Amino acid sequence: MNLEIITKVDLDNFGRELLIEIRKIISIEKPVEKKYLKGNEVRKLLGISQGTLQNLRINGILPFSKIGSIYYYLTVTVENLLDRKYKDLNKKKPSLQP
Repeated sequence: MNLEIITKVDLDNFGRELLIEIRKIISIEKPVEKKYLKGNEVRKLLGISQGTLQNLRINGILPFSKIGSIYYYLTVTVENLLDRKYKDLNKKKPSLQP
């Protein structure tokens, strides 16, 4: 049986190599995000119905552009709406800390 002793230097080197590999994976170019989303994409993202999306438009909560019969929404605007709603929900929840 052949035993190998692993030293702290070996572990440090392994850690550095592992970090290099992780950075390579993370830095892989992400797909280009769309600037605009169509209505069906927004509904799928938000998990809402056509009627709810229409109410968001009518009430001015979600700005849009319309070309022909297709509604377009800025991706950033949809993300901001999600962020605001998430923050609002978290403010209403009671804290679990004493």
